[in-house]
Amino acid sequence: MSTNYDCIIIGAGAAGMMCAIESGKRGRTTLVLDHAKAPGEKIRISGGGRCNFTNIYTTDKNFLSTNAHFCKSALKRFTHYDFIAMVQKHDIAFHEKTLGQQFCDHSAKNIIEMLLNECAAVDAKIQLHTRIIDVQKTSDTEFSLQTSQGQLTCQSLVIATGGLSIPKMGATGFGYQIATQFGLNLTECRAGLVPFTFTDDFKDFCKNMTGVAVDAVVSCGKQAFREGLLFTHRGLSGPSILQISSYWKEGLDIHVNLCPDNNLLEEFKKIRETHPKQKLAKTLCAFFPKRLAQSLCDFHQIDKKMAEMGNKEIAFIADNINNWCLRPNGTEGYRTAEVTLGGVDTDELSSKTFETKKVSGLYFIGEVIDVTGHLGGFNFQWAWASGFAAGQYC
Repeated sequence: MSTNYDCIIIGAGAAGMMCAIESGKRGRTTLVLDHAKAPGEKIRISGGGRCNFTNIYTTDKNFLSTNAHFCKSALKRFTHYDFIAMVQKHDIAFHEKTLGQQFCDHSAKNIIEMLLNECAAVDAKIQLHTRIIDVQKTSDTEFSLQTSQGQLTCQSLVIATGGLSIPKMGATGFGYQIATQFGLNLTECRAGLVPFTFTDDFKDFCKNMTGVAVDAVVSCGKQAFREGLLFTHRGLSGPSILQISSYWKEGLDIHVNLCPDNNLLEEFKKIRETHPKQKLAKTLCAFFPKRLAQSLCDFHQIDKKMAEMGNKEIAFIADNINNWCLRPNGTEGYRTAEVTLGGVDTDELSSKTFETKKVSGLYFIGEVIDVTGHLGGFNFQWAWASGFAAGQYC
């Protein structure tokens, strides 16, 4: 004996719950399934527990995809203003941090509670501790799901299972498996918004600098970001590094400007004239913490008095601070990645409804699709927008 629903959504994350809310508003009997113990686990840990739930500067330019146009329709139909209105409706206090990022004043749990309350208001049910054993399309208008809690059927099936990032939070490749089962193409998946690791002498440099943070411009190819950079015991992290990691591939160099507000070649020449007896390490202390200043000298094996440094030496050290060329060994991978790049090929989906072109009634939303946002609330906005869009049709 199976239980029938109009719409079943697999994945009780940001996109899945938003889709359930919209489906329920249309009077559709809606069920959200998840193998986790609690809904919205990625929401709970995001933003240091405060949830960076959207960004007021969201545009399609903040997203990576093999089809740059796919995200436009959904983002226009459900904007950051719409989600902020929902937050305000539930009297959740929030504030803006740098670069348009919106955070809860108190806890990310406020956002989860808001979504659960919205689901309850439209009788969209959420069933946790449920493992999906098998999914089949049994007719033109029906899917059959065998779960650890019994048999279910539905007219519309929405996959909102996310990507591979942070497996300890329950991330799996289930969504990709379903896509493959139904003959959909996948683009290459890799970890995004993730720290870099190094294996050469630079790793030891980073290890000695663990915990030191500076403002930096980090670039790879034509893409560049200016935000904080953090040295770790394994390499480099911080917002600027996480951002550029989505554009980096194995074998590519990154360029790091540790002092973006100063042309150090010009500064060093001036200081050589005015303070010729001053050592390089002390000179660098005007721009960096003392610990970093000395370590830069040690790493590049230069710590002379300014007067003792020729133009070539000055140019060398300046270039290795304003335009330091580094080649990461790799990244920390899905273990710490905030997102998964790639996924279900957008050519397989309708940008209006998120229904697959090959299988009627089957939808994919959120991170499982080949649409990935920059750091700073953009991936949540994609979850809200794609969930909202699919919820109008599923």
